[in-house]
Amino acid sequence: MATTLTRREVIKAAGLGALALTLGNSALAADLEGPATRPQRRYELPPLPYPYDALAPVIEENLLRIHHDKHHAAYVKGLNSTLEKLAEARSKGDMGQIRALSRDLAFNGSGHVLHSLYWLSMKPGKSSEPGGGLRDAIERDFGSFSAFKAQFLAASKNVEASGWGLLVHEPMAGRLLILQAEKHEDLAIWGSTPLLVCDVWEHAYYLQYKNMRDDYVDSFFTVIDWPAVESRFAEAVRAG
Repeated sequence: MATTLTRREVIKAAGLGALALTLGNSALAADLEGPATRPQRRYELPPLPYPYDALAPVIEENLLRIHHDKHHAAYVKGLNSTLEKLAEARSKGDMGQIRALSRDLAFNGSGHVLHSLYWLSMKPGKSSEPGGGLRDAIERDFGSFSAFKAQFLAASKNVEASGWGLLVHEPMAGRLLILQAEKHEDLAIWGSTPLLVCDVWEHAYYLQYKNMRDDYVDSFFTVIDWPAVESRFAEAVRAG
């Protein structure tokens, strides 16, 4: 029996309260963070919002287990370790490694955020198409859903080396954009809220799809959880 988790529950389990502003949700940040005097929490690996075999045959159980339990967990471990090293550097007044530590913080922190959103971007069963305000925004900003789909698939398939394809809400213009992210943190637009993310690191697909990234991305599109994307879009619009 599948365990249903809300977006709030998964983000809370992930320890993402402090990063909720990055996700465009100031209300969620305040709700999860609480008083400034609260004890610091370590980041935690969020549970999957569905069983390991729920996305098969698009993503097989073994691939999902390794991706979630090993790769995502490594970013969480790296994020906590980097924060400990930064705390030690501050206590010693030694900032000799600040460049490397800052890089590790952005890499592991962004990897944790994007993976947490990746699990929430998919659902068991075949997806349909977006509706409501998100559909209207897609048609406004891309011309049509089919034009959006073509650009999103092309962007995800053609990320240079390892990275992500992302649908984001950019608040300054109040519009949707499709971005390519290299690694986890490069080529971002500050302030944009990621709504839908497709992981195109090899660890996301190679065990099952080998070097056929295009086939994996096409298959990913068939399990998108559009209601969840619509909810994130509505939150981003409310947050401004």
